[in-house]
Amino acid sequence: MAEGGEGEELLRPPLPAGAPGPKRLCSRACPAGGTGAAHPRPGAAGAGAGPGAGASGAPPALAGCCPAAAAGTAAAGAAGTAAAAGPGGAGGGGAGSLLQPESLLDAAAKRVAGSWAFERVEGRFQRIPEPVQRRIVYWSFPRSERQICMYSSFQPGRAAAASPASAAAGGPSAAAAPPAPAGEESPAAGPPPPAAPAAAPAAAPQGEGLPFRRGIRLLETGAVDNVLQVGFHLSGTVTEPATATEPEMTYKVAISFDRCKITSVTCGCGNKDIFYCAHVVALSLYRIRKPDQVKLRLPISETLFQMNRDQLQKFVQYLITAHHTEVLPTAQKLADEILSSNSEINQVHGAPDPTAGASIDDENCWHLDEEQVREQVKLFLSQGGYYGSGKQLNSMFAKVREMLRMRDSNGARMLTLITEQFMADPRLSLWRQQGTGITEKCRQLWDELGALWVCVVLNPHCKLEEKSCWLRQLRKWGEMDVCPLEDGNYGNELPNITNALTQSSGHSQDSLARPRRTVFTRAIEGCDLHWQDSHLQRIISSDFYMSPSYQREGESLLFNSQGQPLWLEHVPTACARVDALRSHGYPREALRLTVAIINTLRLQQQRQLEIYKHQKKELLQRGATTITNLEGWVGHPLNPIGCLFLTLTEACRLEEENCLEISDAGDSKPPVYQHVPVATGSQDSGESYLSLALEVALMGMGQQRVMPEGLYAQDKVCRNEEQIIARLQDLELDPVLVQTLRKQCILLLEGGPFSGLGEVIHRESVPMHTFAKYLFSALLPHDADLAYKLALRAMRLPVLETTAPSGDVTHPHHLVSVVPSRYPRWFTLGHLESQQCELASTMLTAAKGDMLRLRTVLEAIQKNIHSSSLIFKLAQDAFKIATPADSNSDTTLLNVALELGLQVMRMTLSTLNWRRREMVRWLVTCATEVGVRALVSILQSWYSLFTPTEATSIVAATVMSHNTILRLSLDYPQREELASCARTLALQCAMKDPQNCALSALTLCEKDHIAFETAYQIVIDAASTGMTYTQLFTIARYMEHRGYPLRAFKLASLAMTHLNLAYNQDTHPAINDVLWACALSHSLGKNELAAIIPLVVKSVHCATVLSDILRRCTMTAPGLAGIPGRRNSGKLMSTDKAPLRQLLDATISAYINTTHSRLTHISPRHYGEFIEFLSKARETFLLAQDGHIQFAQFIDNLKQIYKGKKKLMLLVRERFG
Repeated sequence: MAEGGEGEELLRPPLPAGAPGPKRLCSRACPAGGTGAAHPRPGAAGAGAGPGAGASGAPPALAGCCPAAAAGTAAAGAAGTAAAAGPGGAGGGGAGSLLQPESLLDAAAKRVAGSWAFERVEGRFQRIPEPVQRRIVYWSFPRSERQICMYSSFQPGRAAAASPASAAAGGPSAAAAPPAPAGEESPAAGPPPPAAPAAAPAAAPQGEGLPFRRGIRLLETGAVDNVLQVGFHLSGTVTEPATATEPEMTYKVAISFDRCKITSVTCGCGNKDIFYCAHVVALSLYRIRKPDQVKLRLPISETLFQMNRDQLQKFVQYLITAHHTEVLPTAQKLADEILSSNSEINQVHGAPDPTAGASIDDENCWHLDEEQVREQVKLFLSQGGYYGSGKQLNSMFAKVREMLRMRDSNGARMLTLITEQFMADPRLSLWRQQGTGITEKCRQLWDELGALWVCVVLNPHCKLEEKSCWLRQLRKWGEMDVCPLEDGNYGNELPNITNALTQSSGHSQDSLARPRRTVFTRAIEGCDLHWQDSHLQRIISSDFYMSPSYQREGESLLFNSQGQPLWLEHVPTACARVDALRSHGYPREALRLTVAIINTLRLQQQRQLEIYKHQKKELLQRGATTITNLEGWVGHPLNPIGCLFLTLTEACRLEEENCLEISDAGDSKPPVYQHVPVATGSQDSGESYLSLALEVALMGMGQQRVMPEGLYAQDKVCRNEEQIIARLQDLELDPVLVQTLRKQCILLLEGGPFSGLGEVIHRESVPMHTFAKYLFSALLPHDADLAYKLALRAMRLPVLETTAPSGDVTHPHHLVSVVPSRYPRWFTLGHLESQQCELASTMLTAAKGDMLRLRTVLEAIQKNIHSSSLIFKLAQDAFKIATPADSNSDTTLLNVALELGLQVMRMTLSTLNWRRREMVRWLVTCATEVGVRALVSILQSWYSLFTPTEATSIVAATVMSHNTILRLSLDYPQREELASCARTLALQCAMKDPQNCALSALTLCEKDHIAFETAYQIVIDAASTGMTYTQLFTIARYMEHRGYPLRAFKLASLAMTHLNLAYNQDTHPAINDVLWACALSHSLGKNELAAIIPLVVKSVHCATVLSDILRRCTMTAPGLAGIPGRRNSGKLMSTDKAPLRQLLDATISAYINTTHSRLTHISPRHYGEFIEFLSKARETFLLAQDGHIQFAQFIDNLKQIYKGKKKLMLLVRERFG
């Protein structure tokens, strides 16, 4: 750790925000022996070191040695790291100063300033010369701009974030010392080379608002002034220039520091934030970049010591005069206490000095405003994932990782503060009460929180007391009811983090009764892990740790046959170690362990292949396997594959020269990688970290694993897979990587049940579609045969097969309580099927023009895809690709599109699908594009593809349309062939479904007399049985429109037999049809009218409709249609004679019946309407010879029967007498 193991209590109550820490007491009367002469703590010098800081192997200064010897030892140790900085300070001197060797005084002072509290220095030596004091004070200010940046911006600089990569690649600033076993302290790490002013150029536009960038701008515009360093206290003023809305403002800034860390800051701007304000940044960078322009004074107690009594009195009086309004009461109070012999102030030896640095007992860590951390996290959580709060919380997590990488103890402290606020989130108890799951965004944040705690507890250099303190806190959180569970439910069986290899024997039954696993469980289990294993220590300590060649025969758990070390630990646990090393600034060690893990995985893969070869025959006969991994590496809470991949690729990443560039999170610039050879004992391996990264990603993604339970766990598998693939796509595949890719793909295909792409897999295996799509696209330019073989193998989705193969009856041997058919609990099934569809679409696109490959892909689609919507999407995709706008169609792919479309038709023929009409129209379009033979084919086999309605109204109608004929440029025989097929289809559909298809059939057969007559006969035959009056009236009107009035009359008569209009249905939709039928009959002649009136009388009981018909019939003479061969008398018809007499009687009767019906439940508000109704009735009555007598009798009857309705009868009397 940066503090070199300085014991810092993470859960100590914080000081009030902005309050200075307790000042140590200073006195020149120091005991001869010195009280602070303990050993300086090794490793403390790394306080200002970034992850690129050199690891000096210098031993600590020994107790009791003379000052010169101690300084010499320190100087020798620091020489390698500090040679670049001359007495002029960090980047302060010109070009000449960079060439001067560092003085022994500066080398020793620099070392001491970073390691020891000044009180320890004072206690160790009785008299410290003033020049030595000055150099120690001078070198005690932080020297790295990167750490100022870390405490003043959310986004880490690119170089800062990836500095382990440059170190790992063997750059001049190599990685820190290898971790020691837990409980030991790390060797000292020197400060980094000074940052030159050029290291902080103009900011990228997206970083302009960050305090660090604003601070640089203020510094570069000369806003910093009056800079004074008194001991371990720096002060100055920073002037903010005037803006359009704000006047110019000058702020006083004060910074306290100790051992190259800023320990407190105050600024007149009153900044309330997690990070330092721009003014603190400006002053800090001024001190780092221009140290020679800063007036330097020793701690104020030293200056006071040099004064005599008169000078001291003058000093105090002048001080009080300058600030009398602020300090006078305090000054008087102190004077009173000093003059009182028994006061508390006189019991203490010495007096406090705020400029004298920290005391030995003070914790040595960077200033972090804990209250602001709490407030910010609370605010972001209260926003519930809105307004970018999730992004802000992820930035805070990234900040924790950055602090851990710099070995800054504030990383763990900040994570503790964040976790406390997460646990206090009121939504947790609400979700628990309601039984609803945590929202997905929130779950992802909790996952990251859990993973960070695993990183923290696996710190190779944390002290036992720190670890036990974290363990207590984690257990306390984990036992809370509201603590989220690791997988969102209580039923999942996952092995403990400390278990051995995943391929061990099956779990015992008592594991069912295991306690619940919270998001902190893995971190709690991680507290049991240690780094003291000698084999592990040797792996991470040296690139050249190999077994002796004479020991390489036979089996070994520690080395492979090439003598390379193996690390046989539960894979996610081993990867958590890698993540911890990487996160705590040990990139080289992380790389060494990663290589050992990959060698172990390779050996495991090789052995699994051998096991499969023995079982191959039996497994292939069964067609399924019971072997699977319960704990998949993709989607695992510890993200093992992502961790190994990142560790390896960071070692190969080419960084931009700009060291402190603040990059925006939205920066989409892809990383650039180079091959970096693997540092091993055998130099001829020819492997690079980049090829290993690709290999381990392919191994992990290709692992056969069972689908986890629960929506969140399943969703996480998909999300993690997509994240890894996105990173893989950043790799530019050169010949070396292509060779790795081919080799691993062949192994995956041959891997049997241990590979998700093997010949036999478990029924509930996680599908490989997304992974295979990446592999297919990556392999296609280099090895098309392998690409297709792999993608076709991955097309399967066994969980959707209707019958499980016989071999699938038993449980897989890692599963304890799996229901044999769990498919309804595959919550992400829709997503998985769409990925399967994407894979198929990718293959179809690539196979365009290759009939053989297209046929193979088509068969795979037909065999494995079970969703009609997805097959339809594939058909549409294929059609689009086959018919580009700017070139000719591809017939091979068009035929595939058509075949897929036909399959969709067959699949959806008997099931409801809201897109069915769209599908049918699309199929006709596709068949038209293919050509006339395709159209003839679908017309001839319509019954297996379409309903009769679809076949006539959409298919045949479209095929026979003018547009289709023009599109196909058909000659006469082809047109006739199509028309004949369409007519045959129409007649077949009319026979099968006359109700819905008869009219379409008649329309389609218009141009062929025989077909038209046949269709008409079908309608007549069906009229008496299955057809409704609406359908018959529609066809009858069509017949009249086509010039067949007699046929229309016949159909209208048939329709009338199906109709029944009640007395009160005077707005019935069929009324228009009835009026039309009567008008048609009337126009044809007296005979037709006589034939239809009995039907009307029988079917229609509504008086107003009957009177309307009667009125129309009496207005003109019948027979005006002029049917050839008929005579027309031209006389109007009488209502006294048949057939109108019958109609008149029926109308009068209907009026009488309707009147009585209405009077039984009439209300006063309807009286007026009723009187109007009687008036209409009277008009009809009067058409009869004795009508007025009949109406008078009718009215008299009403008065007699309904005499109780006095008001109504009064109205009747008034109107009708």
